[in-house]
Amino acid sequence: MTIPSPAGPQNEGSKNAAPQNAAPHSEGPRPAAPRPAVPRSGGPGGGPARALQRVTASALGPYQSAVVRIGFAATYLFFLLRELPNRHELYGPDSPWHWDLARQLTNGNEAFSVLMWTDSTVWFEAVYALTLLSAAALLLGWRTRTMSVLFMVGVLSVQNRSIFMGDGGDNVVHLMAIYLVLTRCAQVWSLDARRAARDAQRAAAGLPPLRDIVGPALWVLLGPVLVAATLMGGLGGTWWLPALLWTIWLSVAAWWAVNRYLPHGEPRTLLDVLANLTHNATLAVIMAEVCLIYATAGWYKIQGSRWQDGTALYYPLNLDYFTPWPALSDILGASGLMVMVLTYGTVIVQVAFPFTLFNRRVKNVLLVAMICEHAGIALLLGLPFFSMAMIAADAVFLPTAFLVWLGARATIGGRRLLSGLPGRSRTPGKPGASGPAHGPADPSEAGSVKDGRGGTEEPRLQGGGGGHTLVG
Repeated sequence: MTIPSPAGPQNEGSKNAAPQNAAPHSEGPRPAAPRPAVPRSGGPGGGPARALQRVTASALGPYQSAVVRIGFAATYLFFLLRELPNRHELYGPDSPWHWDLARQLTNGNEAFSVLMWTDSTVWFEAVYALTLLSAAALLLGWRTRTMSVLFMVGVLSVQNRSIFMGDGGDNVVHLMAIYLVLTRCAQVWSLDARRAARDAQRAAAGLPPLRDIVGPALWVLLGPVLVAATLMGGLGGTWWLPALLWTIWLSVAAWWAVNRYLPHGEPRTLLDVLANLTHNATLAVIMAEVCLIYATAGWYKIQGSRWQDGTALYYPLNLDYFTPWPALSDILGASGLMVMVLTYGTVIVQVAFPFTLFNRRVKNVLLVAMICEHAGIALLLGLPFFSMAMIAADAVFLPTAFLVWLGARATIGGRRLLSGLPGRSRTPGKPGASGPAHGPADPSEAGSVKDGRGGTEEPRLQGGGGGHTLVG
């Protein structure tokens, strides 16, 4: 074992005399650079300075944003798959809400839908299939930035084609599809994170990152489509959607140029700061959106006479449309005490939740209660996709420690499952052994990835794994 000699004048010279064949930008372990002294919270500007450094230096809530991404992508993917046999009647050429009627409505409310570009059946099938594929890719975290944009376009197009087919869950998916575009939701639990970890390992070994071809190809392919849609007026009548799409498309080009020519310079740091600010602001908007949903729902319920006398739950339990399990609904509806407890409990939980966000223990208790409530709605009232959407939205408040534990358990379970497949050996070191995947077990360990080859989709995690007050 080599014992490092104490630093001295003779060692300073050896430090400066680096070998000529050393890599100019090594990503191996380095001593921590001295940080500028930040005043304590008691001093002037200490608290605001630390808060500003936190929201600019890292994308907060990486696990929460990943769960939101997975949850909403899975919700819409399963919805599209379930309605695959009925797609023509719901959103296609056989819909009672005919294409001409939809065209008149979108012209009046300036809504966006690529299904309004033409009434061709082939075009409808292509858009439906693209929405399916983008939801699956977003679920897996493959090329997340591009897939989140395609997912948003698909969700808006399908829902705005027949707006009378939706419910409250569709409205939540509609909003969250827009918000996900602005988040860095692939820092963990994604194929992009695994690719970033692999590049970090190559950088630590002194190897250049793998050349990214798919990212620039997607950018080049979607550029003419965006230009044509803008010139033909096919982006709806609002100003924000064309501005958002053009900003994202140009920002991807900026990321590619900076990663290729200035991977370690100040422009890369500036882009990271802007991306972190956008992510953190959007995460705060998602939290506010969830609180607003529950607050408005709870206060509107308080004004209803059936909610006041504790009998509101009895009526949907006796509607044939909302009774997938009639026997179970009859058993629950026959108990007046149970109906009253669930009715009042629903109102109390929804009204109280926004006021408990800064008390972590109470917030977590109410969060579990709301998730159980939505699971009950899915089971008793036959509204699985509404419940999935709301549970995915609630996930933004889940504790980071719980999500890390859940991810570790899922990883262990996946490895055990793969180890039992034929052709895989349980003995480490032999062909077919089911050892750890390439890269860290937790993609957040990959750290900052410096891509000198023009990669445009790699997540760059700079801390933030601990969440923050509302989600941690």
